[in-house]
Amino acid sequence: MANRLEGAVALVTGASSGIGEATAKSLAAQGAKVALVARRADRIERLAQEIAANGHTALAIEADVTDQEQAIAAVERTAGDFGRLDIVVNNAGVMLLGPIHGAPTEEWDRMIDVNLKGLLYVTHAALPHLFAATADSPRKVADVVNISSVAGRVVNAGAGVYNLTKHGVVAVSEALRQEASRGGVRVTIIEPGFVETELQGHNRPEVQEALKERVSKIEPLQSHDIADAIEYAVTRPAHVSMNELLIRPTTQP
Repeated sequence: MANRLEGAVALVTGASSGIGEATAKSLAAQGAKVALVARRADRIERLAQEIAANGHTALAIEADVTDQEQAIAAVERTAGDFGRLDIVVNNAGVMLLGPIHGAPTEEWDRMIDVNLKGLLYVTHAALPHLFAATADSPRKVADVVNISSVAGRVVNAGAGVYNLTKHGVVAVSEALRQEASRGGVRVTIIEPGFVETELQGHNRPEVQEALKERVSKIEPLQSHDIADAIEYAVTRPAHVSMNELLIRPTTQP
């Protein structure tokens, strides 16, 4: 059923590729106006044009969500240009794997900054708008969707700090759910397994080789598989809250 989000406004971080891009397209196809937030301005501009060519509305906002002022500005521009904010999808994230011993600690800083601080900065800035949206929305509800990972449930050697950040996403999301749900703001955690995106390519060459070996016999999920789950969560009736969705490839152990 199309146009289930008619009149709603969504903000998607990390919208320049992968799950973020697929989610922006999916929400736009359901009638939402979508703010595309990412650092790569050329990509989100092209995506905004593609969404517009399909008869929908998108706004490209170049921002680094690890900078709190930029995160606030992205939220305020979305609400200012579109008049409201109903859905936030905190998708921006990095996965930099490897043993803790001898690790480049700047990789740890990057994951903590993007996976945790960026999510927190955007959510903190968005919450007043989300609570306000519940009062006059035909849906009578607003949504925060946080992208975690299987790594937010299962700990593996070689992924310790990534595990740390994704367990943190799960913890803060559940606390926020308990705080925000009575005000009509739902919180959903999406936990993908192996998805074929650019995420793996950010790792050091030796880590990429080890990753290829680990996933060589798995048919990976695609970005649109996760976008489908996000669309499903935010289009439920107001009295239904999808708190946590774990999505693995069928062949992933």
